[in-house]
Amino acid sequence: MKKYIPYIIVTLIAAAVIALLFTSNKNKSKDNVLDQRLTLRRQDKIPYGTFVAYEGIKEMFPNASLFPGKQEPGYWDSLSNYDDKQAYIFIGDKFTADEYELKRLVRFAENGNDVFISARYISAATDELLGCNSSSFDLTFISPDQLQDSMRILLLEPAYNNDTLYQYPGLTFNSHFSEVDTSTTDILGIDENGKPNFIHLAAGKGHFYIHLEPLAFSNYFLLHKQNMDYFEKAVSVINPNVTKIVWDEYYLSKRKRNESNNDEKKGWFSVLMSMKNEDGKQPFRAAFWLLLALLLIYTLMEMRRKQRYIPVVKPPKNDSLDFVKTIGRLYYDKGDHRNLCRKMSAYFLEHVRSKYKLPTNQLDEKFIKALQYKSGVEEKELRGIVSFIKYLDDSPSIDQEQLTGFYEQLETFYKTA
Repeated sequence: MKKYIPYIIVTLIAAAVIALLFTSNKNKSKDNVLDQRLTLRRQDKIPYGTFVAYEGIKEMFPNASLFPGKQEPGYWDSLSNYDDKQAYIFIGDKFTADEYELKRLVRFAENGNDVFISARYISAATDELLGCNSSSFDLTFISPDQLQDSMRILLLEPAYNNDTLYQYPGLTFNSHFSEVDTSTTDILGIDENGKPNFIHLAAGKGHFYIHLEPLAFSNYFLLHKQNMDYFEKAVSVINPNVTKIVWDEYYLSKRKRNESNNDEKKGWFSVLMSMKNEDGKQPFRAAFWLLLALLLIYTLMEMRRKQRYIPVVKPPKNDSLDFVKTIGRLYYDKGDHRNLCRKMSAYFLEHVRSKYKLPTNQLDEKFIKALQYKSGVEEKELRGIVSFIKYLDDSPSIDQEQLTGFYEQLETFYKTA
């Protein structure tokens, strides 16, 4: 085994050398391939970044403070909405400002500031504000290698005192203005076909500059031959006495957010939630959240501890009255009218004692007056009842008519009292 060790070591060393050479050659081949990512970001040093342009702004305006910005227009940390001698610069793929953002930019420019925008696509709201039509296409489904090579653009007189044709062998968007209102707009630049791609509009004390070929500010274009001259001349329209400059990247981030949202597959629920009526409102979304809130309230209400159902309890029955009635019928059937009258009188006196709190041991004139006062029954009726009760003690028998009369007197009392 020992005699094979030197061969194994040599084989491993050879394999390592070959792998190292292969890797280095692969890296060199990668280094020789042009990075065609279209970022247009100030910190990117790749061909289609804007690092050179960002550093060039510092050199062209040495007395101005340059700030990167990622805030929505009008909400900058570094610029004031009321001061003058300021500049707003945006270089990117899409300038997707809406109506409200554009109004803030217009107010910013009207105070004596400059707005410089370079994008291959500008929103419909921007077209309407400028009074022109821009021509561009969506790059969502187009790869960089499908774009046209060899950009050729010019800056026009009298704003620029030369007609130099600037070009490079890189990519181009070929975006331009198909219609321009020349009564309010100055054309500052065109492409090789003579179509406007750089315009100027006055806004109060300030200016609006719209450029539709942002790749003209990429590292690749500016470092090709003498193209830095194009950058210096194009940006020279900004007030040389500017004190503050914001290099805005808000719409670069906004574009990525919008594209990522569009790439996501929307389900039927998302479509329903985003449906709008003629007034621009979303009734399904409102109904859904209302239903969810009602369901939550119902759940919380049902979670409460419920009291057990309490059955209706009937009041206790007066058995004593039924007993008296039963006994009365018994005596009536036997014909013992006197004894039945005595029972009726005893019940009457008990009723007087319990309800009116009157003593019944002496049924005299004082008793009659007191009972008449408390019960409200006529004195005549009370005297008849009391007289018959006294009569029972001395009478040997009572006939049916007397029993009926006494019963009617007591019923009248009970109903009247």
